[in-house]
Amino acid sequence: MNKEEMTWRIRVYGIVQGVGFRPTVSRHATTHGIRGTVCNKGPYVEIFAQGTKEQIDGFLNELKEHPPKRAAILKINTKDVTAETAVHFEIFDIIESEKTKGEIFVSPDIAICEECKEEMFDPKNRRYLHPFINCTCCGPRLTILDSLPYDRERTSMKEFPMCPNCAKEYFDEKTRRYDAQPVCCNECGPEVYLIGRTERGRDAITYTRRMLSEGKIVAIKGIGGFHLCCDATNEEAIKRLRTLKKRPAKPFAVMAKDESVVKRECVVTPEQEEILTGHQKPILLLDRKNSGRLAASVAPGNPKVGVMLPYAPVQLLIFQYDDGIKMSDLLVMTSGNTSGAPICREDEEAVAELSHLCDAMLSHDRKIRIRADDTVMDFYKNEPYMIRRSRGYAPLPFMTSTDWKGQVLAVGGELKNTFCIGVDSRFYPSPYVGDLEDLRTVKALQETIHRFQTLLEVKPQVVVCDMHPKYNSTVVAKELGYPMIQVQHHYAHILSCMTENDCHDPVIGVAFDGTGYGTDGTIWGGEVLLADYENFTRFGSITPFLQIGGDASAKEGWRIAVSMIYGYTKDREQAWEIIEKLGLCSEQESKVQFTMADRRINAVVSTSVGRLFDAVSALLGIRRQSSFEGEASMALEFAAEAYEQKKCEQQKYKQGNCEQRECEQQNCKQQKKEYELQDIEVVENLSGNEELDKLVYKNEERFILNTRMLIQQIVEEKMQGADRGRLAYFFHQVLAEQIAATCIEARNNSSRNKVALSGGVFQNRLLLRLTGERLEQEGFEVLRHHMIPPNDGGIAIGQAAYGMYRYNCSPCSESCAFKNSSEQ
Repeated sequence: MNKEEMTWRIRVYGIVQGVGFRPTVSRHATTHGIRGTVCNKGPYVEIFAQGTKEQIDGFLNELKEHPPKRAAILKINTKDVTAETAVHFEIFDIIESEKTKGEIFVSPDIAICEECKEEMFDPKNRRYLHPFINCTCCGPRLTILDSLPYDRERTSMKEFPMCPNCAKEYFDEKTRRYDAQPVCCNECGPEVYLIGRTERGRDAITYTRRMLSEGKIVAIKGIGGFHLCCDATNEEAIKRLRTLKKRPAKPFAVMAKDESVVKRECVVTPEQEEILTGHQKPILLLDRKNSGRLAASVAPGNPKVGVMLPYAPVQLLIFQYDDGIKMSDLLVMTSGNTSGAPICREDEEAVAELSHLCDAMLSHDRKIRIRADDTVMDFYKNEPYMIRRSRGYAPLPFMTSTDWKGQVLAVGGELKNTFCIGVDSRFYPSPYVGDLEDLRTVKALQETIHRFQTLLEVKPQVVVCDMHPKYNSTVVAKELGYPMIQVQHHYAHILSCMTENDCHDPVIGVAFDGTGYGTDGTIWGGEVLLADYENFTRFGSITPFLQIGGDASAKEGWRIAVSMIYGYTKDREQAWEIIEKLGLCSEQESKVQFTMADRRINAVVSTSVGRLFDAVSALLGIRRQSSFEGEASMALEFAAEAYEQKKCEQQKYKQGNCEQRECEQQNCKQQKKEYELQDIEVVENLSGNEELDKLVYKNEERFILNTRMLIQQIVEEKMQGADRGRLAYFFHQVLAEQIAATCIEARNNSSRNKVALSGGVFQNRLLLRLTGERLEQEGFEVLRHHMIPPNDGGIAIGQAAYGMYRYNCSPCSESCAFKNSSEQ
């Protein structure tokens, strides 16, 4: 080795086993003139690379930019070991090594690859039309796994012995199926069949396709559970499914035959296309084209639609088969469950829960060990913005730069539940479980926790849960029998954002959502916190209001609107005059609300931004109530975005950039008049109280975002006939200004300059953008979510990080939550 050469030790963490990683490393090493070795350590791949600095840099860059197709590199650690290594390598070798214990990575399920797809539709191939075709680059992983290491005998494929031809491929290093654990064919693999009917195999698929082509509904078992499926271009079929599932308006997910169909129906950016066609195949929320063939009832009143491509072989076969049946190229593919229950994974569950919702059930005999609902992903600034993290992504861990040691289990939230296991500096979020109001989902949570503990070889030293005493997630945590820590809901939201961004500096946390149990026993949901991993302070909130009506108030925004109007008028007659003019409710209903407010009957103090959005939606006549969570808030966002789009079009017109050069025609002049904009200014001296007229003011406890003033102004403007789209946009704009003003006050008080945005309300991309832009204009560093959902599906990682910090805190203070956890 000459003086210019160096030796580096490189450790690559992530999904780097069973994906052809070592041969790829060897090829890159040869390309760049690197000598050394690569070996599989189990938790990571270890490389010794010898060469010049330029050669090693080129090799590393090649490794990062061009890993194997199905690898998932989570972290690369490098160390210059030239001084420690006297070995002179002659060539680059692939060597074997003993498994190093400690760090475990489980591969998510992988969508069918192009090579397998080509074989499946090749009449000359022995796997022609095989519903379970797979190779080392694709197929089920997590959902069939019993335990590690990942070998066939520890998966649900152990029930299907390989035929001689499959075994030959499995043991031959030269084939694509070398060491592919689920390898099988039409002779030795699982089989599809119709539940309750005699059709199996080919006949079962043909029957399913015929039913769908005739407008019927079929339950279809895939990789992680059942879907309910019907023709997405057939209005009658979709309306029937909505009636049967008691789901009047919530959008249905759609599966398209191929990428060209998606582009026909939706606007697809290059960044979205990469994810759409990649190996995870999530549901993507895409802007819908007016010229498409999708039925309007797929996503009524929604400018977006959730679309995915087929990821399981059987799904491809539903679209394309050699039986002469003409199939739609768009299918509704929604989770196979009853409202509130987890996705069905077994025939018995499907019969009990889905048989009244469909006309047939296509199943198969490969057992699903862990349920995995579809991942749902939005995009923000051309980057993925996760809404539900599940199939294709779970259980890939998030790595932090901490030196924490220990094992922690966080059971997550009550709604959109996922749990998280923390092992040292790694955090493994589970697939989506569901809403824990249903005891079937609670059972699914308990089962999946047990299986994950087995897979990851974990025995937690502490379990972390929400503070709410009546949550089923809290009950599950207590029953596990470990020392328990309870974490305030919105604090966990902020910690989840910090952990995803690997931030360890104190932050200003803005947590906006629908509900969370506050430390004072009230409902929180619009909070500005001074937070770090040790603790938090409630620095600010929106204006508290009375949330009247219990569970009904979360579904009927008009109740919150009435409460807010009565709250600022403090006069029944004046309040009723406003309520009547806005058409919020009947006089009798208003009197009941007033009485409940006066007597504090079924009424609780709340700072929920989710309910604030519902109230504004009702005030503007957009949605009085919601048939699914977030419906009224989403409709308010869409109205605001539509107004903003008009504003952009008008700006183009003024600048002479109108694409349709018909500006002299009467219709364009009328359009100009209709789109003419008048920015609304905050009304001065609205209350006559200089303190309360501000965007933000200080009371005896904390800073208050003056949402009471905002509501009053919106009411007055609406009663004067202002455009509701303009007011919807104004609401978002002023709320963003209030957030920024509060963060400035927080910075002045704490010298913190990082702001973390979290909570389900920040699924609203308009509010996220307006808030982020204002904060950046004020010089803040803004942290937001990317691959962890901002909603309650993401809080488990924040809970786990808090538990890990507490377990590692030293010396342990008297106030330490872990020290006192045995008393909880």
